Amino acid sequence: MKYSIDRIENNIAVLENIENKEKKEIDITLLPKGYREGSIVILRNDKYELDLDEEEIRRKRMMDKFKRLKK
Repeated sequence: MKYSIDRIENNIAVLENIENKEKKEIDITLLPKGYREGSIVILRNDKYELDLDEEEIRRKRMMDKFKRLKK
């Protein structure tokens, strides 16, 4: 499963499932080092891993939309 880190509040991360948009809360200690709001994580074998490639693709897509709106 792929999730986007929606927000972090009081040591709890709110994750949004990329496929079905469902949200769940987890303790931030379960996240890998280097995470931040907007990071993409994959749950594999009960362990969260950063997906830097997917994150970069999504950030570029958002920047392109922003640039188009700005024009």
